[in-house]
Amino acid sequence: MTDGALRGMGVLVTGGGTGIGRACAEALAADGAVVTICGRTEDRLVDAVDQIRTGHGGSVHHVVADVTSEDDVRAAVSAAAANAGSLRGVVANAGGGGGLRPLHLQEVDGFEAVLRLNVVGTMLCLKHAVPEMVEAGGGSFVGMSSIAGHVTHPHFGAYPVAKAGIEELMRNAADEFGASGVRCNAIRPGFIATELMDFVPRDSEVFASYVRNTPLAPTLTTGVGEPSDVGALARFLIGPESRWITGTAINVDGGQGLRAGPDFSSFLAAMGDDVLRGHRPAD
Repeated sequence: MTDGALRGMGVLVTGGGTGIGRACAEALAADGAVVTICGRTEDRLVDAVDQIRTGHGGSVHHVVADVTSEDDVRAAVSAAAANAGSLRGVVANAGGGGGLRPLHLQEVDGFEAVLRLNVVGTMLCLKHAVPEMVEAGGGSFVGMSSIAGHVTHPHFGAYPVAKAGIEELMRNAADEFGASGVRCNAIRPGFIATELMDFVPRDSEVFASYVRNTPLAPTLTTGVGEPSDVGALARFLIGPESRWITGTAINVDGGQGLRAGPDFSSFLAAMGDDVLRGHRPAD
């Protein structure tokens, strides 16, 4: 889908400096979109703008913004609309996890921070982008969920809760704004080979648990997906080919959601089985 169907379309991609966000920005810009990426680290954004390949008149711009700040989000949305003359799409990719530990050992502040980054950050983007898209005649909003939003991920704390929250936010927004021509969907990546997943050693039991639960893993040299796999779906959901799709969540996980989530128990083995099952840690 690089036939120029997105030529001149204004799109904001949050967390667009690296990984999945950068791949989404590249897929959009390659098909002619006027993409604005945002993130908290300007050096990464500048590097992404320099490296992303464009086509069909597409371009990439950047603005420093933290999606947990409403003022920053408002400014990023305004910049994206100004760069293209209007805003027709958003990929709300910025997000992240917290401490890897059982739920009964989670710190409340850390749990809330993950919810704020993922759920509130996506809500703020939606809040400020929808009026721009309605004024432009409609648009497409894509929230970045995860396989963790619908398949259990023990010890991941607030992350699965946050991703499930994004999916429900997209469903409700799709219902609320459909009459104005604004579509809202979510993407559920599985294990995608980004710098954020480099903490999982490829020779570990954790990585093996991903691969053996992924039906398509044997067809890939790496056994896991690439950022471009997610970028291609984001391009489809932003573009006109998906005009009759809204209120849904689509997996990009090689089929892992058909089986089971990852097993991170070996990373927490030092805590002991009793603690992982809910007992208090020894003093």
